[in-house]
Amino acid sequence: MWGVAAHGAQGDSMAPTTQASGQVASGRLEDERLLTGFGRYVADLNIRGVTHAVFVRSPYAHADVLAIDIDAARASPGVIAVLTAADLQSDGIGSLPCGVDQKRADGSKAYQSLRPLLIGVGGRIRTVAEPVALVIADSPRAAQNAAELVSVDYAELPVVTTTVAARQPGASVVWPDAGDNVAYLWSRGDKAKADAAFAGAAHVARLASHISRVNANSLEPRGVLALVEAGRIVVHTSNQGPWALRTGLAAMLKVAADQVRVVAGDVGGSFGMKSGVYPEDVVIAYAARRVGRPVRWIAERVEGMMTDDHGRDIQVDAQMALDKDGRILAIKAAFDINIGAYLSGRSNGLLNNIGGLSGVYTVGAVAVDIQAVYSNTQPTAPYRGAGRPEATYVIERLIDIAAAEMGLDAFAMRQRNLIPASAMPYNTGFLFTYDCGEFAENMKAAADLSDLAGFAGRQAASKALGKLRGVGFANPIEVAGGPFTKPGRDTASIRIATDGSVTVNVGVMSTGQGLETSMTRLVSERLGVPMAAIRYQQGDTDQLGHGRGSGGSSATGVGGAVVSQSADKVIATAKNLAGELLEASTADIALTAGRFSVVGTDRSVGWADVAQAAEKQVDTGLFELADWQPEGVTFPNGCHVCEVEVDPITGEVAVVGYTVVEDIGRVLNHELAEAQIHGGIAMGVGQALFERMVYDDTSGQLLTASFMDYTMPRADDLLQIKFASREVLTKVNVLGAKGVGEAGTVGSLVATINAVCNALSPLGVRHIEMPLTPDRVWAAIQAAN
Repeated sequence: MWGVAAHGAQGDSMAPTTQASGQVASGRLEDERLLTGFGRYVADLNIRGVTHAVFVRSPYAHADVLAIDIDAARASPGVIAVLTAADLQSDGIGSLPCGVDQKRADGSKAYQSLRPLLIGVGGRIRTVAEPVALVIADSPRAAQNAAELVSVDYAELPVVTTTVAARQPGASVVWPDAGDNVAYLWSRGDKAKADAAFAGAAHVARLASHISRVNANSLEPRGVLALVEAGRIVVHTSNQGPWALRTGLAAMLKVAADQVRVVAGDVGGSFGMKSGVYPEDVVIAYAARRVGRPVRWIAERVEGMMTDDHGRDIQVDAQMALDKDGRILAIKAAFDINIGAYLSGRSNGLLNNIGGLSGVYTVGAVAVDIQAVYSNTQPTAPYRGAGRPEATYVIERLIDIAAAEMGLDAFAMRQRNLIPASAMPYNTGFLFTYDCGEFAENMKAAADLSDLAGFAGRQAASKALGKLRGVGFANPIEVAGGPFTKPGRDTASIRIATDGSVTVNVGVMSTGQGLETSMTRLVSERLGVPMAAIRYQQGDTDQLGHGRGSGGSSATGVGGAVVSQSADKVIATAKNLAGELLEASTADIALTAGRFSVVGTDRSVGWADVAQAAEKQVDTGLFELADWQPEGVTFPNGCHVCEVEVDPITGEVAVVGYTVVEDIGRVLNHELAEAQIHGGIAMGVGQALFERMVYDDTSGQLLTASFMDYTMPRADDLLQIKFASREVLTKVNVLGAKGVGEAGTVGSLVATINAVCNALSPLGVRHIEMPLTPDRVWAAIQAAN
């Protein structure tokens, strides 16, 4: 039998307040372990008899597989097995399903593009680096050497890599049976009302733009280690949704869900990319069962950049109708999503979150068409924000464009259109109903914190140095804890041991957010026990029957709320036990500083006492499980102010100031919240200025498959960010928390682009496509001159 060792908040005022950064510093429980090399990632697990896997991948982006010769690889030293699609088929293992029920323009169901696990003879490659074989050996070097001996004959085919190319007449079709490259068309909103508003508009602003393709580049690459224990398949993985993965693996391997155990210990970054089921997950689990030994695969960095699902890559054509005073009458937008070679539920992030297109403003009508388009590229999937930054990008760019064209102040124009707090709850008329929000107060706080009144002086000082300074704004709003049509449920449990120690098991997944700290602190404060006495557990499907996992800014609003509920339940049970021990009515028992006492007396018992009593009464001891599905979603919102300097000679952009005020509801831990905001802003600024995945239009080769070619922001690209939170509490959950995980990214992408365009506006520049690299900015300046 192969085995592996087990892997072993702070409250604030309930009134709306503004909390400046740096006022609360608690430290993270995870840090010492992770920073001193004691993290337990998939590559760290020390399992006896583990073997090593390497995938043989196609060098072509579109090709038919004519022949595969694995004889030389099988005979290579150290090789245990070489598996192909024929092996999977012989055991009845099929392809990953599509599962998307959206309709095409003619009303027919979206073409169900099945994603092969391995592509065999007679199969078709549809994007570069698709797997055709798996080599398993007793060392990584032996597996790599043998993989290079696998010989594959391909017949190369023409490629399409962009939505524009894929929709051209006569374009190569990714799925010939589908007839064309449009997977589905999704339309929402009131088109007739929007058309009427446009017909009577005093001004129409237009935006035609491409929201670039990006990559998560998590610190820990994707990895899977699978083995068979007592007849069950055990999968150790770097994944943000172990319960969903268990369900998918069980279905693919044709076993009951209880025959699969998924364990996700420490996960080094995810951002949406490490969710769902990848072909590698299934193949490695199958391989472990097939060879009867543990099998581990860890993606190389270049391999990951090619095969991790990418983000964004959306072409948008949008218009905004306004009256003569700059009030927004209507918005119409058409989005073409490059979903890559395969359609799945992970392709639909924009659909779930496009309601943010109406922003925090009183927009008269919204009408949207979204087309999903196939191409010979890696599939796109949720990436931090998953449609929220895209929706915010469109409305906030349109406002800036309209303000420039109408000669209005962009900040004042936003204020003029805000939804007033007195209107809450507010039905936007387009998908979302906001439960609460004080948008005007966000803008006022951001203006004060950023010293917006002093911008003109700073702009003049930059001009004296030969630089162009600009300021950009964004008022992002996002849906959290969704999907908004049916919010996901979560579970959590608390067990009190007979020595008074506590184990909290959560269904939410920390992938770097610091949840071990925030959830432990929450339990500590609720139960009155020291944090050192609490053991935090996550990501083991054997320890908790269901978990939501990470995603959708749900960690606190859903995960924290259900942890709080489990604390309530265990306290209620403990009070009953304490009443029995103290021979008093439960109503007279109070919990203070970890002791249960009879009100008005000095008689008390501790957690250990009640746990020992519970142990004598029931087999489970003092244990409570909470299972909760929210009735609605929350809407974090804020105001971002970005200042940049542009060197007109080189086109180089420097972010010289960044201020953000976020209403994320109740904040359990300001240090962790600020860290989430900082990280999110870095990702948004990175996409605005640097990041872009690029495929060659002719061959479909990925041209940005290493960090030499794909630029991410560095520490010196961002100055200290000014952050403040405004706590407008939601009633959707018991904590009043709205969510923070994606807030920074939702606003920073467009705030940065607005700032650069503002800096160049004196030259007549209205818009530049992302990323705003020096060559693009310089070219825009030269064209204006």
